[in-house]
Amino acid sequence: MTTGAEHWERWAESWATWARRPGHDSYWRETRKSFFDFVPKAGRKTLDLGCGEGRVSRDLNAAGHDVVAIDISETLIRLAREADPDSEYLVADAAALPFDDDSFDLVVAFNSLMDFDEMPGAVGEASRVLERGGRLCACITHPMRDAGHFVSGDPDASFRIDGQYFGQRRFEMTVRRDGHEMHFHGWTYPLEDYARALENAGFLIESLREPPDPGRRIPNFLFMRAVLS
Repeated sequence: MTTGAEHWERWAESWATWARRPGHDSYWRETRKSFFDFVPKAGRKTLDLGCGEGRVSRDLNAAGHDVVAIDISETLIRLAREADPDSEYLVADAAALPFDDDSFDLVVAFNSLMDFDEMPGAVGEASRVLERGGRLCACITHPMRDAGHFVSGDPDASFRIDGQYFGQRRFEMTVRRDGHEMHFHGWTYPLEDYARALENAGFLIESLREPPDPGRRIPNFLFMRAVLS
């Protein structure tokens, strides 16, 4: 079975092209403004967990955050450093972070928790490196959206779940848009699995948001903000 590290290293260049086209990806079309309205203001130190090619890190820096960013892919970290040579980008496993306890007051995980092979382990590590009262702020693909699909592209199309909502399941999807192809590879979880991972790591969920998906009746993403108790 292909690991997350192997997948993202293989597709790193393609992902950078995909992610950096303004208006092309959902980050630019749907979630960028609403997510940054949801993220706490800059504090002592922010960790970007699973930074990819660095677009969220760059936006966090622009908003005044002092950012350290990690990703498992060496190529993605190289691309992030090239785009932002003044910031700190490290190759690291989210489930085995190379930081001391209490190193950060904010961890941001934008569309990365579902890509980690050890999601609960990554949440546990986020807890370890956060100071007491620190926050984890995450965006994930909405668990309901992950569980099924619209039967057509029509705005009024039915949404159908053919398989199982519960349990960890492998996710694979290839998308072609504007002459460019990207293959997505990760895991899907029910909402309870995320909530249990946060609970077991000592977090209290303080806010959930379901930003509307333009033209659809169910949200594409879910925002979660949790405080370390």
